[in-house]
Amino acid sequence: MLDAIQNSALYIRGLVLHQAEDLLLKVLAAGPIPQHVAFVMDGNRRYARQHQKQVQDGHSEGFGALKRVLEVCMKLNIRCVSAYAFALENFKRSPEEVDALMELAESKLLELCQHGELLDRYGVRLNIVGKKALLPEKVLAAVEKAEALTRENTRSILNICMPYGSRDEITTAVEYSVRNSLKNKQGEDIIITEKDIEDNLLTSLGGSPPLDILIRTSGVKRLSDFLLWQCCEDTQIHFTDVYWPDFGLKELIPILLDFQRQAWRKQPAPAAP
Repeated sequence: MLDAIQNSALYIRGLVLHQAEDLLLKVLAAGPIPQHVAFVMDGNRRYARQHQKQVQDGHSEGFGALKRVLEVCMKLNIRCVSAYAFALENFKRSPEEVDALMELAESKLLELCQHGELLDRYGVRLNIVGKKALLPEKVLAAVEKAEALTRENTRSILNICMPYGSRDEITTAVEYSVRNSLKNKQGEDIIITEKDIEDNLLTSLGGSPPLDILIRTSGVKRLSDFLLWQCCEDTQIHFTDVYWPDFGLKELIPILLDFQRQAWRKQPAPAAP
């Protein structure tokens, strides 16, 4: 009897918290909302060590945090979320950790394919952004399956950046721009503009809007070769000490409030009567 009462109390508490969260998100959504938010999901390994867990468990819980944060962003009508999942530099880690990360990526992508309620509910198109040719064959097959299943979704975008490096992305965009210019302007002077390069960035090719906010967790204050071109102008950059698996709505709210405060500050003053 006591267990039933406790379970009922926990259920009611969870329901009240869920309703309170939805109400809070509706209030936030009434103000200016960023169209593109990016996350450097840092701190999974330190989180695992702090909780006496295996490194791969930290990465797995980091994926759970991504699902929670993605749903919050979708409820706020944030059109695009980008997540730094695996850097090109990460291939230099131990073979055991790289293999574990690749296995986790494959299993989670297949999980999204089998239980894609979140992506379907919010009309999210999944883009894997990076040098996909470097992925193991099984992971690449999971990538292609997940992207194909969400290709018709047009409301929102989730960019999973893996294996990704911004300098490589910019270099490739310059290369594509030169090739396109040579093909289209035979015999004429070749001129490459910033717009040409921007149009050929992987995020642009995937339909992502300009980057409004970049967030890095775990207290590290550097960009680590992530979206360097995209965040060079009007992007607000935020660093938080929380490890990524612990990041959630509580940490996101002050960042969104700061964005809204800056947006209201930029609005022109009303004309005098």
